[in-house]
Amino acid sequence: MSAQQKKTSEANQDKPLGHGVQLVTISEKNAQQRVDNYLLSVCKGVPKSKIYKVIRKGDVRINKKRCKPETKLAVGDLVRVPPMMTTNSNKGEIKVSDSLGALLDRSVLFENDQLLVINKPSGLAVHGGSGVNIGLIEALRTRYPDHQFLELVHRLDRDTSGAVLIAKSRPALRALHAQFREDTVNKIYHMAVFGKWPKHKVVVDAPLRKNELKSGERMVVVSADGKPSQTKFRILNRSEHFTLVEAKPITGRTHQIRVHAAFSKHPIVGDDKYIQTLVDDLHGMEKSRLMLHARAIEFDLPESGGGKRRLRLEAEYDNRYEESLTLMGLK
Repeated sequence: MSAQQKKTSEANQDKPLGHGVQLVTISEKNAQQRVDNYLLSVCKGVPKSKIYKVIRKGDVRINKKRCKPETKLAVGDLVRVPPMMTTNSNKGEIKVSDSLGALLDRSVLFENDQLLVINKPSGLAVHGGSGVNIGLIEALRTRYPDHQFLELVHRLDRDTSGAVLIAKSRPALRALHAQFREDTVNKIYHMAVFGKWPKHKVVVDAPLRKNELKSGERMVVVSADGKPSQTKFRILNRSEHFTLVEAKPITGRTHQIRVHAAFSKHPIVGDDKYIQTLVDDLHGMEKSRLMLHARAIEFDLPESGGGKRRLRLEAEYDNRYEESLTLMGLK
């Protein structure tokens, strides 16, 4: 590669990749990142399954050699990225509406030079893909054009609201990921469920397995051959037909709280995916949003210079959540 080609490659590595083979030289920004995560960040909107498929086929090369999804990138590596159609390939620059931009500005819970914490609205996916043109991270990158690095530390379901961590640097991302792996991050959720949650049910310990239906819809089911999964629960308030419950996931499986609630015969209000035949009478909550909210998160805040301090942040309910609690007699 010529010096000019290398310069162009480095200049383009933060831009969404679409048509044509791309040769990208890795800078310090992406050093030590797994190649699958790197491709997910630059190939905006490409399904994760397609990313893994092109890696398995050998279409992705690092320094002209085949690689695995977990291969770590190093400064100076030359990555061959095959052409992949994305949800934004033919749509030009991502546009963030004035209303969404204003909402995100109001939703900032904390910000410093290492971290941004957002009270994510219900209905906004954390990232684009699978028919979603723009998610939280794409909107924030557009909203914060001067930040060279913005990456999701963890995820929430599209219809779940509440606290989401976004790292502003690679070291901050690594430090926070380590805390999630070591289970030193405390996450507290609030959920409104159907029926009267039993006082004695304080822990649900039920293994979970991802299951894809014939329709292509992904469901998570309780199964003996699933991954170990535990959630703690605490009653906050009760009404005639509903209970407001605090949920604290001990493990972090996909849809864990939602499935454990349904498994306990008390599905979350508005959870059309897992209510199924568990509830005969919705008691006026047929059109409710998913009543699951990431209420609080506690973690060690990375600071410049390698220091850290314990931080707890709380995310307030949005108006629709508040109104639904009132309708259910839980306020």
